Amino acid sequence: MDDNQLGDFLRGRRAGVRPEDVGTVSHGARRVSGLRREEVAVRAGVNADYYTRLEQGRERRPSPQVVDALSHALRLDADARAHLYRLAGAAPGERPPYGPESARVGAELRRLVDGFGDAPAFVLNRSLDLLALNSLADALYSPFAPADNLARMTFLDPAGRRFHGDWDRAARAAVANLREASGFAPDDPRLRALVGTLTEGSADFARLWNAHAVRGKTRDAKRFLHPDVGPLTLTYQSFDVREAPGQQLVVYQAEPGSPSATSLGLLGSVHATRRGAGAGPGAR
Repeated sequence: MDDNQLGDFLRGRRAGVRPEDVGTVSHGARRVSGLRREEVAVRAGVNADYYTRLEQGRERRPSPQVVDALSHALRLDADARAHLYRLAGAAPGERPPYGPESARVGAELRRLVDGFGDAPAFVLNRSLDLLALNSLADALYSPFAPADNLARMTFLDPAGRRFHGDWDRAARAAVANLREASGFAPDDPRLRALVGTLTEGSADFARLWNAHAVRGKTRDAKRFLHPDVGPLTLTYQSFDVREAPGQQLVVYQAEPGSPSATSLGLLGSVHATRRGAGAGPGAR
């Protein structure tokens, strides 16, 4: 990851705002996609030279008032605005820890994950590493070898494009989640290594990463095509783990009585049969 994350983010988001979206009159051919630096500066009410220094990394600590003005000028949503505040060092509170501690899942949380017997449930960190999965989550992600990181599985595993019913949407979401993570811990070695591997191995990832979209994992519906049971439409909810900042518990569910609910039950049975009667709990 680049050391000038604030400037890269501003450039990336500026490129994504069309002049007509903000009522800016464009005269003649434009040499840049999106807004010009001067246009962002005018919309934010800041000096154009100062804004240029922000993008170039010569200024790295804008005031909260400037960050707020830039958020409005670039039409940032809530997740992207919070990300900009973190990059500018203006976000309140402490950053959540990274490193070995953030990868440990407590015994109580593991039991909770296992308790979702009819729903795929798992714990992941901000880098989208899968830290603990129950038996049905193991079954859901069984097409991947290994099922270790949601972003790697999406972009680098051959099963990724077949598994996701809307691969483009899944890819955009994974990258936006990692962008949010980079705002919390820009120097985290695990995240840096992951981004480097994905950038080198996937042109699609590199393109999406450079767009600087930011999104937190909250709730969404996803479509999967599982080789054992066919199409699945599931909705997930994510919950912050208060005792381990940076970890999230994610639980998928199917609409009761739907074909996906029937298929999800069948998937659990198929997986249990394969594992054998003597297998232990599914969380790992």
